[in-house]
Amino acid sequence: MDTLLSTEPFVRLAAFGIILAAMIVWELLAPRRDQKIGRSARWPSNIGVVVLDTVLVRLLFPIGAAALALLAEARGWGLLNALNVPAWSAIPLGIVLLDLAIYLQHVLFHAVPALWRLHRMHHADLEFDVTTGIRFHPIEILLSMGIKLGVVAALGTPAIAVLLFEILLNGTSMFNHGNVELPARIDRVLRWIVVTPEMHRVHHSIKPRETNSNFGFNLPWWDRLFGTYRDQPEAGHLGMTIGIEQFRDAHEQRLDRMLTQPFRDDVRRYPLGHREPTR
Repeated sequence: MDTLLSTEPFVRLAAFGIILAAMIVWELLAPRRDQKIGRSARWPSNIGVVVLDTVLVRLLFPIGAAALALLAEARGWGLLNALNVPAWSAIPLGIVLLDLAIYLQHVLFHAVPALWRLHRMHHADLEFDVTTGIRFHPIEILLSMGIKLGVVAALGTPAIAVLLFEILLNGTSMFNHGNVELPARIDRVLRWIVVTPEMHRVHHSIKPRETNSNFGFNLPWWDRLFGTYRDQPEAGHLGMTIGIEQFRDAHEQRLDRMLTQPFRDDVRRYPLGHREPTR
């Protein structure tokens, strides 16, 4: 128990750094789309916000998800503990159920106007690359952490499953936001196993009906199961416009402007309440 708690932050940080570095190299060697806004105008803010997010979570949450899972196991809390599900099945089941919870949370952040105000900072990035996958408003991150802790306690997810899930979620979020070239034949197979950049890029289209699709971050099955899957963007991956209708000026990519976006502009145009004109 003590070993897991002491090594968990270092394992997650190492995995984050390795995957981030690998995706940056891949983007440099084989970019999918040309970027009109340079990295120097976006990356300092995108990376700065994840540093801020991490500090706030550490300061405001005295217990992490893995630590809570160990406590739940010791106290017998949660569904899997109550049912005495053996570890060999509780670990993969816990990972799948946590991923379903993240999918449902993502849909919720698109459906509720107040939550969309927070989440739209992620969508307001005018380009799509690995740093988009770590760009989330601090208030959204704090709410997400609270939701995750509640789900872990309710499910009684094994601590090792929580750790593996958090590493997978961080890694796949950076992967599926990557501005990387992936051969079509590989993408067709891979998107049955994991959300690929070609699949998730559709979710960052400026068109609301495309924004409201492909909500998955890790496993691609939920979009197919719940009818939110969209195969390709209408304008194609090279022709589609990234972002949302609001905050189209390049200066909105500054960290101070990003942090105030939830408190500005009209929220009546949130995606699930926005109707596009019919043809």
